[in-house]
Parts: sequence; C-alpha cells; structure tokens
Amino acid sequence: MTHKAGFVNIIGNPNVGKSTLMNALVGEKLSIITSKAQTTRHRILGIVNGEDYQIVFSDTPGIIKPAYELQDSMMDFVKAAFDDADVLIYMVEIGEKELKNEAFFNKIINSNIPVILLLNKIDLSSQEKVQEKVEYWKKKVPNSFVYVVSALEKFNVETVFYKIIELLPESPPFYPKDQLTDKPERFFVNETIREKILQHYKKEIPYSVEVETESFVEEDNIIKIRSVIMVERETQKGIIIGHRGVAIKRVGTEARKSLQHFFDKKIYLDLYVKINKNWRSNDKQLRRFGYKE
Repeated sequence: MTHKAGFVNIIGNPNVGKSTLMNALVGEKLSIITSKAQTTRHRILGIVNGEDYQIVFSDTPGIIKPAYELQDSMMDFVKAAFDDADVLIYMVEIGEKELKNEAFFNKIINSNIPVILLLNKIDLSSQEKVQEKVEYWKKKVPNSFVYVVSALEKFNVETVFYKIIELLPESPPFYPKDQLTDKPERFFVNETIREKILQHYKKEIPYSVEVETESFVEEDNIIKIRSVIMVERETQKGIIIGHRGVAIKRVGTEARKSLQHFFDKKIYLDLYVKINKNWRSNDKQLRRFGYKE
C-alpha cells in the first residue's frame, strides 16, 4: 500500500476563517478563534493521520502590512508556509476581492504546487452572489481548485479533505502517527488565556498582551499551572486586572474551563500580570516568545 504525506498550509487575509477551518479539518480546537483580526500570531501545525496518509495542516497569521516587529515576524511565518507547502489552501470570504499583499498573491497564481481556493462564509450570502464569486475567483486564480465552504457549519469541509488526500504526494509520514501537533502543552495554555483576553478587552489591550506559562505540573488528578500575562505599560496592567481583580478573575475562570475541556483533567490556574516594556518591538523578547528563530 502506498503512503501519502505532505504539508497543507492555509493562508489568507485576517478573519476569513482560517483557524475555524483548521480546527474543523483536524477535529480538535488547536487554533484560538475570536472575531478580532490578528488572533493567530504563530504558525500552528495540526496533524491528521490515516492508515495510508498523514496530513500536516498549518494555520498561519492573517496577511497584513506589518506596522512593528511582532507583525514582521508573523508575516515571516506566512512566507515559510509558502516555502514548504505540498498543497496550498488560499481562503477568501464573500465580498473579498484581493489579498492584502500583492507579492504573496503573485506567489499563489504562479505556484508550482496545487492550490485549493476556498470561498468561505457562504452561509452569509445568497446562492446567486456565491456563484458570481466562484466565477470571479476562477478567473482571478486560474491555477486553483475552487470550492465553496462554511468552515463554521462544516459545510463541504469533508469534500475538501478528500481532495487534499488526492493531491498529496507519496511520502512516508513526517511525524509519529499518534502526534496531533508540533506545539507543547504550555503553548495551548498561553493561547487559551490570550483568547479570553481578546474576547473581553477592547482597543489596543489584546494586541499588547503576551502570555507565558512559567509552571505546568501534571499530577494524577489535576494540572497545576502558573501563567503570567505580560503588557507593555502600567496603565494596561491596571485594565487587565480590573477593579478589585474582577476582570482578571473572569479571564482565569473562563480559561480554566476551556483548559479542563482541552486536557480532560481538572485545572488549577494561577494568573498574574507583569510589565514587559515594548516587547512587540524587541528582538530578544520576540525570540523568547517563539516569534523568531
């Protein structure tokens, strides 16, 4: 029996549904999802194994024009996704007409590897509008296989999955067959806490935050976690904590519930806040948090 394996990398503008698609394809919530742009900062791998295939899905940050060092590093993850892809998924939504980076778009239309273009969020549009957009994208990206999907409703996701298997090259697996992702447990703790911050804080606060898990101790019946929320300024620290600690307590409670579901174990979560001035523009700090090699 021949075995297929390859990297299937998902790219697109912010908020088109890349993380929702990744989670639907993998069958696990690996990527955090919020309504805010730039929710995904890292490149996250999700590995799906079958008897005769291994698909290494890759969720990437939404394509933007970088304004500071952190965003430069996020776009480096997108560039890397072009370099090692065996199949490229370009995701767009109804109403969208172009990628926010022309150089990336030129790479897509001149790609030597298979490109799957997914028109997402079709549940929010009419059938006539959807068909019009399908024809538009077929002309715009003539080298692609175009599918309509609703990642949120999982509509047509299975069809896309089988198309991916068809397009994969023959290869032995890249990872052990029981491995789900390339990220350590602490990464998912950090991301879960950051997801709750994105959901509950406004303006610049969520984008000024980084989370670092200092302690992760797993016992028979419980996982004890100590994590620090880092902000850039003293005023941001006060906002994160909130009046009498109400705001940070809400984040901790919701994160703990999500982590209990993710790890299927009781969680004790200790959160505190520290100031890390201008970490988003500091090479050393960006390396520390995994944004640079």
